[in-house]
Amino acid sequence: MSQSINQQRRRFLGIAGGILAASRFGFVGSAQAQSKPALPAIKAGAHTTIGPVKQINAGVLNTGYVEMGPASGPAVILLHGWPYDIHSYADVAPALAEAGYRVIVPHLRGYGTTRFLSSDTMRSGQPVAVSADIIALMDALKIEKAVLGGYDWGARTANIMAVLWPERCKAMVSVSGYLIGSQAAGKMPLPPKAELQWWYQFYFATERGREGYAKNRHDFNKLIWQLASPQWKFDDATYDRSAAAFENPDHVDIVIHNYRWRLGLAEGEAKYDAFEKTLAQAPVIAIPTITMEGDANGAPHPEPAAYAKKFSGHYEHRLLTGGIGHNLPQEAPQAFVQAIIDVSKV
Repeated sequence: MSQSINQQRRRFLGIAGGILAASRFGFVGSAQAQSKPALPAIKAGAHTTIGPVKQINAGVLNTGYVEMGPASGPAVILLHGWPYDIHSYADVAPALAEAGYRVIVPHLRGYGTTRFLSSDTMRSGQPVAVSADIIALMDALKIEKAVLGGYDWGARTANIMAVLWPERCKAMVSVSGYLIGSQAAGKMPLPPKAELQWWYQFYFATERGREGYAKNRHDFNKLIWQLASPQWKFDDATYDRSAAAFENPDHVDIVIHNYRWRLGLAEGEAKYDAFEKTLAQAPVIAIPTITMEGDANGAPHPEPAAYAKKFSGHYEHRLLTGGIGHNLPQEAPQAFVQAIIDVSKV
């Protein structure tokens, strides 16, 4: 893509904080994109609530979710991470609904009002199980195909869905790129600085860590927010709105199992073994994808060059400047909304 086209595109996006768009294949249909009206300004933190929360039985869960926008609009499913909740999309969801999308924002298992239907179901945080939850939710809501957007656990969930159920995924916005992993990969040692970033994973591997998280999850997760987004000046009210979701009775079990499973310290569910064999091959994702990264992401994340070749279809990477951290949708909602709209048009 020429420098002049890049400059035109950046002017079109008009995103506070700035975006540097770097595309490996170029942006398909960029001329048409430039002719679209500019997205109305979206101020981060303008919406302090998101709701109302609905409930629906989907797979092994009674899932809590927010739905906005016209029922006939193209579906967009927005997936939050740990330790966050649906409030990450409090500014994003209304903007997409206003643009004509049917927006679904679910509480993942172990968060908010989502509950297991049976006390006998394993409280698994295995990433493929979380992804299967979203497919079950789509079935329950009669959504055949959707654009996916996510960060942290949400991006990993979207990535897995794109590999295992590509026919259900129209396109994807994935913060921090390609996040599919495996237990084998999780056992490989990393350089010391990288291992240090995963300190909480090793803490959770101990019973002391489990007890500490159960007892101190409010302050623990606030610390994670501060470390992951060191330049985000969120206030106590903003944090507390999301922290309420961590009081879910299954939250600790789900979080601890997720991180222990990654290190091979906990077993997954046998019914997903075939899926795990596929994911262990680090397969390429074929659906149209925009990956995003904030320039102040303090959480562990791969460099864009490390995953660019993991996307075989339309692909673009966007770097957000201006101190944007890990919780990108909440910190830079306009950039995230624009990415969803752009990738959905490919």
